[in-house]
Amino acid sequence: MGILLRLLSFQRKYWLATLGAYFSLLAATAFSLLVPRLVGQAVDSVLSQGEPRLLLLLALAILLASALRGGFAYAQAYLVEYISQKVAYDLRNALYDRIQHLSFSFHDRAQTGQLMSRATSDVEGVRWFVGFGLQRTVNLVVLLGAVSFLLLSLNWRLALVSFAILPFVAVRAAVVARRLRPIWLAIQQTTAEVGVVLQESLSGVRVVKAFGQEAAQSAKFEVKNRKVYDLNLAANRIQAFNTPFMSFLLALATALVLWYGGRDVVGGNLTPGQLTQFFLYLVMLSMPVRMLGFIVNLFSRATSAGQRVFEILDAMPEVRDRPGARPLGTVRGLVRFEEVSFSYEKRAPVLADVSFEARPGEVVALVGATGSGKTTIVSLLPRFYDVSAGRITIDGTDLREATLASVRGAVGVVQQDVFLFSATIRDNIAYGVPGAGLEEIKAAAKVARLHDFIESLPQGYDTWVGERGITLSGGQKQRLAIARTLLADPRILILDDVTSSVDTETEYYLHLALEELMRGRTTFIVAQRLRTVKRADQILVLHQGRIVERGRHEALLAQGGRYREIYDLQLRDQEEALGPTEAGVGRDAHEFHAPS
Repeated sequence: MGILLRLLSFQRKYWLATLGAYFSLLAATAFSLLVPRLVGQAVDSVLSQGEPRLLLLLALAILLASALRGGFAYAQAYLVEYISQKVAYDLRNALYDRIQHLSFSFHDRAQTGQLMSRATSDVEGVRWFVGFGLQRTVNLVVLLGAVSFLLLSLNWRLALVSFAILPFVAVRAAVVARRLRPIWLAIQQTTAEVGVVLQESLSGVRVVKAFGQEAAQSAKFEVKNRKVYDLNLAANRIQAFNTPFMSFLLALATALVLWYGGRDVVGGNLTPGQLTQFFLYLVMLSMPVRMLGFIVNLFSRATSAGQRVFEILDAMPEVRDRPGARPLGTVRGLVRFEEVSFSYEKRAPVLADVSFEARPGEVVALVGATGSGKTTIVSLLPRFYDVSAGRITIDGTDLREATLASVRGAVGVVQQDVFLFSATIRDNIAYGVPGAGLEEIKAAAKVARLHDFIESLPQGYDTWVGERGITLSGGQKQRLAIARTLLADPRILILDDVTSSVDTETEYYLHLALEELMRGRTTFIVAQRLRTVKRADQILVLHQGRIVERGRHEALLAQGGRYREIYDLQLRDQEEALGPTEAGVGRDAHEFHAPS
């Protein structure tokens, strides 16, 4: 009930529409209840009084009551649907907003398909509860109360006979609810698992085809899909028995009324019109009672869906603004790591006592084997995660004392795996600065060595980029990411291995763009290429989460330590490949003035 009541709280701001909907429900119910009374009086007027004039008036009254009932029923149906769609709209927005603001640690654990399922099928389950299940329940309660009162006022003995089925109805509803809730929770969970498999298969379709694993993926999907099928069948099996069982109970009540009431009519204790009213009121109850199983089904589904939705809404971002956090202000770019340690979810430390300083405008290269902590360092700087111990400062301000927005605005990131949105090239470049003008966008593209390519396209900057930038090459995507970062104009820059997966020629043109991007900015580079390492003012050599060496390229080589090992294993082969191109780095650079 706690989950259901919390779901209903989303209706609170639509209280006026809710009031109108339930007023319309009560009015429609009242006019529906009037019709059997009028029919009963019509029967008695014909059989006992023989008054055709009164019969005509009663017929017109029945027609008017039915028309008014239809009008209020329309208003109720419209308003209830309006409210349910608004609640679903608000829930989806709340879910999306919370997912966007949750920390990287949450997204490290979460599966995309699971999150998509909660924002779609689970929200839809809630919408059905708010729009259909709840109003049907209210309708059943109001109708049952009103009909009970009317039947008792007509003949209390016959009313008690007709009520004999109610305990069986209540027990059956409770049993069905208890059995359906765990099934629906399993259905919601397994449906999400189907979404996970589907999402992974579609995102990795090239890998699937490259390794000829179509059959294996289909089999994996079939297992999850079969589970959803079996669970739905189990739920429907319960529902399929429940509906005819409810109908049988109503038929039993009708038979009892016919037997007992018929005797009262013969004995003169009940008029034919009153017996007719009994039958018509029982018929009115038949549809809501038959729907009771479906209503219980909706409540069970909504409870399960609400539980999954609130798991997301109740999740708190681990990295968030502290009370009293202030913007960084104008950033010069002085970065200090002071005895920084970090571990993911209380596992073994990834970083231990890391301390260094990067002065404004310096280039710092991070070198080390896989798992040495390079990416972790550059993930801590924009506060994708918070340090476990120690502190990181920008211009002397602890990052945790500054607002997240100001930290993220001061630190720009260009990653190896560039993500582009399904939008135009112009929109993708201006993603960090939505109000940027076309000339500013073109200036950034020119510095990134991308303008000429864009201009060669039939639609230029309005060319649509396919999903995840699939229509662009790796080098083009990297240069677009550089242009996007240039336009945002951060004072501190992170280049996360951006040239490790491109060919030598593409790397050369990327470096031309990167030289302009790094100019005047404090830059951190996760480096795998010799040209990048030799360019650095300071090289930090990491091993098992610690800085074991630091210095410039030549000095570290001369030490013959860990850096020399990395050089011999990974970088020496690139020495001859550089040739005269290294001297060309920085030539033909266009001046770029980023927006202030």
